[in-house]
Amino acid sequence: MNISSVNNTLQPELFTYNVPALMFGVLLVIVIICGNVLVCLSVYKEKALKTTTNYFIVSLAVADLLLAVLVLPLFVYAEFQGGVWSLDVSVCDGLMTMDVMLCTASIFNLCAISVDRFIAVSIPLNYNRKHVDYRQILLLSATWLLALAVASPVIFGINNVPQRDPRECKLEDNNYVVYSSVCSFFIPCPIMLLLYFGMFHGLRKWEESRRVKLRNGIQACRSLQHAAVAAAFPPLGALPASLPRVIERDLAQSSLEELDDFTQPVCPFPPEYKNSPIQTVAYSDIQYGQPAQRKKRAKINGRERKAMRVLPVVVGVFLFCWTPFFVVHTTRALCESCHISPDLMSTVTWLGYVNSALNPIIYTVFNTEFRKFFRGFLPCCC
Repeated sequence: MNISSVNNTLQPELFTYNVPALMFGVLLVIVIICGNVLVCLSVYKEKALKTTTNYFIVSLAVADLLLAVLVLPLFVYAEFQGGVWSLDVSVCDGLMTMDVMLCTASIFNLCAISVDRFIAVSIPLNYNRKHVDYRQILLLSATWLLALAVASPVIFGINNVPQRDPRECKLEDNNYVVYSSVCSFFIPCPIMLLLYFGMFHGLRKWEESRRVKLRNGIQACRSLQHAAVAAAFPPLGALPASLPRVIERDLAQSSLEELDDFTQPVCPFPPEYKNSPIQTVAYSDIQYGQPAQRKKRAKINGRERKAMRVLPVVVGVFLFCWTPFFVVHTTRALCESCHISPDLMSTVTWLGYVNSALNPIIYTVFNTEFRKFFRGFLPCCC
C-alpha cells in the first residue's frame, strides 16, 4: 500500500513535463549564444566597430551570454518539470543570485550607454570616440559592481526564510523583491529615458544649428558672386552662374547625415579676381580657392548619429520585455492576497529572457556596420 501510494503521488508529476518549454528554451539558449558571440566577434575583428559605444554594447552582450550559460539552462530545466525545483536549495540560491545580477547588469549597461551618449552630445569636445578613457572604464566598472551589490543579499542568505518550500525556486523575501526591483528597474529606467530625451533634444538643436550655418554660408557665397558681377570684371563670363557643385549637393542633402563637420563654402573664383588691383567686397567668413581651416569644434559624425538611432530601439525592446516581469513580481510581493497565476509568472519571465536574444537582431537590422560584418562572416562560417 505504501508503494502504491508513492506511485500515485509521483504519477501526476510525470504528466507535468513541459516539452514545448524545453524545446523553446534550448532554441532560445542557442540563439542568445550565437547572436551575442557574433556581436563580440564583430567588435573584436572589425576596426570600424571599435568605438566606445560598441564597447558598452559588448558589455551588454557579455551579460546576455552569461545569462544564457548560467541561468537559462537551470530555468529551462525547472520549466520542463512543470515549474517544480528538484535540485538542491543552494543551487537555487546561486541561480537567483546570477539571475538578479545579470538582469540588473543588462539594464545598468543600457543606463551606462545612455550616460555615455548624453556626454557625447553635451560635451563632444571632451569625448573620446575611439579609445576607452577613464570615464568609460568607470561606467563599465560601476555597472557590474552595482549589479553585484544588488544581488549580493541572496549570496548572504536572505533567501533562507522559515518554512521555505524546497520544490519552488524563487526569491523568498518580499522586501528584497521590492528592493531589487526598485534598484534594478524602477530607478534606472526613468533616468535612462530622461537622458535619451535630453540627448535627442540636444542632437536636434545641433542639427538645426548646422543647417542654419550651412545656409548662411551658401547665401554669403551667392552674395559674393552677385557683387563680383556688379563690379563688371572683364573675365566675368567665366564666373559660374550657379553655386559650386559641393555646395549644391550639401543644400540638396537636407538630412545632412553623411557630413562629418561644418565646412565653409568655397567659391572658386579665377586667379584674376584674387590678383586684381580693384578693391572688392570682403567676406570674412569665406575663403577663396583655399580649403577651410578645421577648427576644433563640437561635432558628431554620421556613423555616431546612426548608432544613436539604434540605441532607443534597444531600450524600447528592453522596456517592453522586462516591464511586465518587474510589475508582476513587485505586485506579488506587495499584495500577498492577490492571486497571480503561475502561468502569468512563467510568461513574463520568458518574455524577459527573450530580450537577450533580440538585441543582436536589432543590431543586425538597424546598424549598417554590424550588418556588413554579419553578412561577410556568416557565409565564411557556413
